[in-house]
Amino acid sequence: MGVFLASVLTLVLVSASVLIHYEVLRWTHSLIPHLGLSIRTRILVVIGSILFAHLAEICVFALAYFIMHDRLGLGSIAGEVSGRWLDFFYFSASTYSTLGVGDVVPTGALRVVAGVESLTGLVLIGWSASYTYLTMQHSWDDSGGPRRRPDVA
Repeated sequence: MGVFLASVLTLVLVSASVLIHYEVLRWTHSLIPHLGLSIRTRILVVIGSILFAHLAEICVFALAYFIMHDRLGLGSIAGEVSGRWLDFFYFSASTYSTLGVGDVVPTGALRVVAGVESLTGLVLIGWSASYTYLTMQHSWDDSGGPRRRPDVA
């Protein structure tokens, strides 16, 4: 039953992460043209928005680990852990980014969630890189330099 519940929670977490990512990118894409920013500043806004999305997604998974660990008893994270929020955030960030340091490891059904979080992070990081590339491509001309817009210096 624990693996089934962890699998259902994993589907919910992946869906929430994809929706967060989609909405942040959609919001950023619709906002940028109305700001009248230089190309450099537009790219900084894009990168800042993407980092915000990734941090929000990491927090969603960290909260799930905390609930699964403390409330549902579906496993734990073992290693140098004090049980504080920072431990779950650190584990989620290293899992999401596929860094996987190894000083904190999942046990029980949490392993299912952690495995899928790595795949989710990999896909969403790739999506972020693609979006950043397309934003830069749209802003640059064929000579490799920034497009000159008459309304922005």
